[in-house]
Amino acid sequence: MDTPPPATSPSFGEATQIFAKIGLLSFGGPAGQIALMHRILVDEKRWLDQPRFMHALNYCMLLPGPEAMQLATYAGWLLHGVRGGLVAGLLFVLPGALVITALSAIYLTVGHVTLVQGLLFGLKAAVLAVVLEALIKVSKRALKDGLMVAMAIAAFIAIAFLKLPFPSIIAAAAVVGAVLHLGGGSSAKASAGAELEAAYDMPEWTRPSSRRFFSTLAVWLAIWFLPLIALWQALGAGHVFTTEAVFFSKMAAVTFGGAYAVLAYVAQQAVEVHGWLKPDEMLTGLGLAETTPGPLILVLVFVGFLGGARLSALAPLAGGVGGAVVTLWFTFVPCFLWVFVAAPYVETVRHVRWLASALSAVTAAVVGIIANLAVWFGLHVLFGNVGETAFGPFAVPVPEFGSFDWPQ
Repeated sequence: MDTPPPATSPSFGEATQIFAKIGLLSFGGPAGQIALMHRILVDEKRWLDQPRFMHALNYCMLLPGPEAMQLATYAGWLLHGVRGGLVAGLLFVLPGALVITALSAIYLTVGHVTLVQGLLFGLKAAVLAVVLEALIKVSKRALKDGLMVAMAIAAFIAIAFLKLPFPSIIAAAAVVGAVLHLGGGSSAKASAGAELEAAYDMPEWTRPSSRRFFSTLAVWLAIWFLPLIALWQALGAGHVFTTEAVFFSKMAAVTFGGAYAVLAYVAQQAVEVHGWLKPDEMLTGLGLAETTPGPLILVLVFVGFLGGARLSALAPLAGGVGGAVVTLWFTFVPCFLWVFVAAPYVETVRHVRWLASALSAVTAAVVGIIANLAVWFGLHVLFGNVGETAFGPFAVPVPEFGSFDWPQ
């Protein structure tokens, strides 16, 4: 092992204090957040050893949703079961959620002021640079051979020019990766890593149990869908809160690859289909999310806030807070479901190689999707007007070059 064996497990109160500290300090995106958790949980507190931490991280990277938040949830679950995971996950999300809700309210009420517009002007340009930097980093890690490069290019063409749905691109990449592996005749399971099975004296709640599986699944599906049904019944299918609940529930199930991978799809839907915000406002929300602790996917709270403020019958601030709460609930409740239901079974599939191959292909496709995000954001930041031209099945964005914004 790279670190000493775990020290004595912490009390629930001590673990709560540490996860509160992590939540308040979790700036810098998933890489910085994961590094922070590793330093505190592995190096300083020694509540988890290196293999166990990496095993948890690898599982969370496979899930839809924010991997750092789910890693915090997983770590809390390992230490104190469901209540530990729930507290760890909530403390990772809530500080940033409160901050971005407050910033959204400020933007809504004084966003027209010249000073605020100037601040947001610089923010949008800076965020475009952040997106491009993320594209470079992810592509260096993911595109290790010509096949992965081809997968990334195909995904970019599919989402940017063919307008294919994001979930279908991810599913197709996973199938292609799995088929390519199985066609190569490799062993179904890896032989390495079995020593990790004995690395821990496993707590009772981490052992697979069919009874616990079905009860946990039922509880979290109810927490997820009963509020959705209640909104549908009380407000109707066309109400902005119901629409947001349905939309962000879908996002929670398909957001593989982190926030950058899905933001272009969310932005296009929020702007062009639902009318919740303007094209450049997505960059504003991303910039605000970059300045707050917690997962970057909290930008969706900004989207939900503006949608509720502008389209609900409530006063703008009340509608915005309602939209933020709806978005927060239906974005993050599924994250707890993925961890609490499946984590006890993770060990049984940890070394399935065809699954690893499928996920490598998904990672390559995500690079193409992030490239689409960079292009989409870049065009709307640098040009005042962007149109579209059709070439057969392809829809190509065409900026109006006379509207180029030199200061940006």
